[in-house]
Amino acid sequence: MQVNAIVLINVERGAVNQVAQHIIDIEGVTDVFSIAGRYDLAAILRTNSNERIADIVTEAIMGVEGITHTETLIAFKAYAKSDVDAAFSIGNEEILSE
Repeated sequence: MQVNAIVLINVERGAVNQVAQHIIDIEGVTDVFSIAGRYDLAAILRTNSNERIADIVTEAIMGVEGITHTETLIAFKAYAKSDVDAAFSIGNEEILSE
């Protein structure tokens, strides 16, 4: 079973690049994005258990200097682009073949 999570992160002013580089090196973190809006970074975590997500967030990520706040979102289900395209094409096979 794969568990996916998104960690939204606020960092100290001027520390976005440094913090992002530290986070991307953490095992279980697959992507880190610099984002606009209420948060500075979004980290994507993929592991084999909720416990591992908890360890990554509470120990590894929160141990990175410069982080001021995090919010963790656990994914219930992952949708790939191909899954979404297939779902929207159900019942439209006739239209697509014309």
